[in-house]
Amino acid sequence: MTYRDNGEGAARGRPRDAALDQRITAVVLEVLGESGYQGVSFEEVARRCQTSKASLYRRWGSKREMVIAAVKAGPAEREAGEPIDTGTLRGDVLSLCRRLDQTMRAADSQTAMLLLQAGLEDPGLCEAIENAVGPTGARLPRRVIDTAIARGELPDGADPFAFEEVVGAALLLRRVNGLAVDEEYLSALVDTVVIPALKASSGRAPLPAGIFSGRPALTAHETAAPDAKENA
Repeated sequence: MTYRDNGEGAARGRPRDAALDQRITAVVLEVLGESGYQGVSFEEVARRCQTSKASLYRRWGSKREMVIAAVKAGPAEREAGEPIDTGTLRGDVLSLCRRLDQTMRAADSQTAMLLLQAGLEDPGLCEAIENAVGPTGARLPRRVIDTAIARGELPDGADPFAFEEVVGAALLLRRVNGLAVDEEYLSALVDTVVIPALKASSGRAPLPAGIFSGRPALTAHETAAPDAKENA
């Protein structure tokens, strides 16, 4: 029987090779940085790791699972599932901004950009990463919005669009250009842009999905392009 391990334990009857796991993580992020999500394949990763594709298939059943594991062990490495609950909307949003900045700092700016591109090519990847590592800061969890509404900090019908469209893009652009992302900047971003925009989102017609939401609409040209296939 083939046993697949998604990082939660050792393969039955065969202990996991920690050194190989580390090589795989490094190679997946390396290929992602060089060729983007489409360039990642079991064949290429196995070749660079000097191992067999079978050893990868024992760990993951798809390219998406392999990329998630690499992100979890690399740029998003931390204890999974940490909740965001400071008691105020401002505190929650600032905490998410800090967490996203920390996640981005764990990877070079090119890798961070390519991970975003990978999420656009495979919308489910964003959702899967959030589920695997806990809130990365790229999304505004629905629970944060609902709690803020219950406290009277946001009106009914508030939408996460402003956070998911603006925060990740702003932090990534500042990183790429070597601009400071400190507490002063994050406070200004939250107080003058994010929270006012969240309040203004109530009562508007359905808003589009933010770029970091994992479900942004593609242009007609992109929609017409062939779907990205998982490389084996």
